[in-house]
Amino acid sequence: MANLQYYDIINKPLMTEKSMSLVESGKYSFYVHPQATKTQIKEAVEKMFDGVKVKSVHTMLTTPKKRQRRGFAPGKTVRKKKAIVALTPESREIELFPGL
Repeated sequence: MANLQYYDIINKPLMTEKSMSLVESGKYSFYVHPQATKTQIKEAVEKMFDGVKVKSVHTMLTTPKKRQRRGFAPGKTVRKKKAIVALTPESREIELFPGL
């Protein structure tokens, strides 16, 4: 396992139509470090956002997709890890866009 700090684990929030519809039910999506475990992700979310309690964490790895060739060598996209974090009902909401 990697020796990661909580601020290294969460890279950025995932903003898609599907992930924004999950926000209404208390689930938030993030791109996370590929070597982060579910318990590390849970601790990082609870430390980064005040008053947030995590109920469960679901993770998935995206598969690299083939890209158009650059010269002689074919390329691939980057392999990423996504996490969907479900919050408890008594938890505060996470403000993805503060001030809006």
